[in-house]
Amino acid sequence: MPWRTHAGNNSHGCRDCKRTFPSELKLVTHQDTQTGENPYRCSRCQKAFITKSALAYHQKTRHREGKSHRCSKCGKAFPWKSKLSLHQRTHSGERPFRCGVCDKAFMVKAHLTVHQRTHTGEKPYKCSDCEKAFSKKTQLLIHQRIHTGERPYGCSECQQAFIQKSDLSDHKKSHHAAEKSHECSECGKILSSKSTLIVHQRTHTGEKPFKCSACDRAFTSKAHLVIHLRVHTGERPYECSNCEKAFSTKAYLMIHQRIHTGERPYGCSECPQAFIQKSGLTNHLKNCHAKVKLCECPQCGKVLSCKSTLIIHQRTHTGEKPFKCSVCDKAFTAKSYLTVHQRIHTGEKPYECPHCKKAFTTLSALISHRRTHTGERPYGCNECQKAFFRKSVLANHQRTQHRGKSCAQ
Repeated sequence: MPWRTHAGNNSHGCRDCKRTFPSELKLVTHQDTQTGENPYRCSRCQKAFITKSALAYHQKTRHREGKSHRCSKCGKAFPWKSKLSLHQRTHSGERPFRCGVCDKAFMVKAHLTVHQRTHTGEKPYKCSDCEKAFSKKTQLLIHQRIHTGERPYGCSECQQAFIQKSDLSDHKKSHHAAEKSHECSECGKILSSKSTLIVHQRTHTGEKPFKCSACDRAFTSKAHLVIHLRVHTGERPYECSNCEKAFSTKAYLMIHQRIHTGERPYGCSECPQAFIQKSGLTNHLKNCHAKVKLCECPQCGKVLSCKSTLIIHQRTHTGEKPFKCSVCDKAFTAKSYLTVHQRIHTGEKPYECPHCKKAFTTLSALISHRRTHTGERPYGCNECQKAFFRKSVLANHQRTQHRGKSCAQ
């Protein structure tokens, strides 16, 4: 039986964890999560649910029961007309809800409401256990599992359970991806599932079926489009619990959190240095431990990392510049150099920072800039342990402070 308290409206208390609830129904629902009881079972797929309403929602959304509202553009069906109307905006590009502060527009009013909190600083969802506050209810619910110990996403292969569904997915990929029968016929790469193989094959075919209605960019997968759309909406759903910085992807958040934890998971096998990001380790290995360099230039003896870079390098000796700009007649030794140059004429800056919206003409410039947000300093000095955002800054430091000593010396 529940116990009663007199703490305002939260008059129904759980005997097991002492949490209180505004109604007996909410208390009973909560207790079902504690006991693991799921009394409402779906007759179609045998999935079980805590509440009758959750079962009804599952049947509508998963088994197409009552899905009479179909999109004329893509054929997708919805249980309610309102859901169809929202979906159709992904085709029309309509964004009727506009922010009065920064003029950003949104498809859904709820997204505008959440966005406006970035201006007001409002965090209406407060944790009753530790007083931390969040701008979204979903963030609060996930956070509360730290206090309750609830881990609703259990692994079917082992006994581990997780707070978030994404954590379970990551666990399965890294620990139980034993059956990897999906091999790409083009390059031989082995993928963990048929769906990831299909997405991967688009890198060979060039197919990009998921188009952004705001800027016409296209993507190989829906997940990549969803992340890109946050550039336009300003949405940053992944918030750091330590310093309240927010990020557009979970990957950016995880990298950022290593600044707080001190974790450097990418260790060098040649020396004691370790790095926050894999790219930092890769750059370090290239710059400091590049022992295997197979392609040597017969003209000057310079050793290149692969045959293609050797061919480009040799053009500096022959003077060959086969890639000409159609606007100003400048010529280049490599096609990639021409592509970057042409952006001077077009004004194109395709590499946009998800944190501050600055745009860059090259990927390397964006990667370098992003380190100002993540705090990553992949170029470490072996003499004094200082680290730097850019290789050029490290080189300058070594020239001025250590008389030209490099990490390879």
